[in-house]
This record gives sequence, C-alpha cells and structure tokens, in this order.
Amino acid sequence: MTDDIVASVVRQWQTVNPELDTGPMEIIGRINRCAALLQQAEDAPLRSAGLTRAEFDLLGAVRRTDRELTPGELARETFSSGAAVTKRLRALQDRALVERRGDDRDRRVAHVRLTDEGRALVDRLLPEQLAYERSVLAGLDQSGRDELASRLSELLVQLEGRLGGARR
Repeated sequence: MTDDIVASVVRQWQTVNPELDTGPMEIIGRINRCAALLQQAEDAPLRSAGLTRAEFDLLGAVRRTDRELTPGELARETFSSGAAVTKRLRALQDRALVERRGDDRDRRVAHVRLTDEGRALVDRLLPEQLAYERSVLAGLDQSGRDELASRLSELLVQLEGRLGGARR
C-alpha cells in the first residue's frame, strides 16, 4: 500500500525528533486531511444547484425535522453561529427557497420553513448527494465502511462530551 501524506509527515517528525509520540497526528492528521479533501471535491451536486454545503445543511435541517425552525434551532442543528445562519437564511430567502414568519407572541422570533421550491430542491438533491458520497467511499468495502463509521462515531461521542458539542 502506498503511504499517504500523513505517513510522510510522521516520518519527517520522527527523523528530527525520534522520541516524539506522533500517534495522535496519525489519527487527527488523517481526519483533518480527509475533511480538507472532501471539502475540496465534495458537493458536486450541490455546487451544480448553486448551493454551499452550509446552505444545504440549513435546508436539510428544516426538511428532516418537517416543521418550522427558529434561527436559533437551525444554529444548533447545523453547529453554526447565529450570524452565519442569518446570512445563509437571507441568501436562501432571496432565492425563494425558505420563508420566514414572525412569531405571533414575540416579534423578535422568526420561524423558518421551506417553500415548495426549497422542499423540491432538497428532495431532488439529497439522493444525488448521497450517490456522490457513496462513490467517494466506493474504495472501501461494506465492512470497512461499517468499521470506519463505528470508530468515528465513538470518537465523535467522546469529543462531543468533552468539548461540549453534543446536540441533545
């Protein structure tokens, strides 16, 4: 098997500092490198629809919960800041993919829902996006994908507990 870039970096560190424990780098470095490469190459179906991953995540959150959400709820659902959600909602509203409705009791609160066009776009794009992501993972057999998903889930649960990122 060919070495990846992280293996090369680890070898370089071990050459200049042999007593350095590079074990964490071998995991975190690979996760970060995979994330960077996926962000560069992913989302071809989304890009073709003129959406960013973050915008699609907002649309998807409203679609999968199947109810109106406040911007605060959307921020929690998508692990985004309130300011980022506001900016993305504005762009999605300009494209007529979402609508905002003021709260009857509290004018400071808005409720966001998908328009018919927004719902149709999510319903069309999600299967395309999943097929694209499936093709990215095609080099791993099913047991490899299952094992990777399980291990990443363990890590995520641990990090969410330690770093306060758990949603519920």
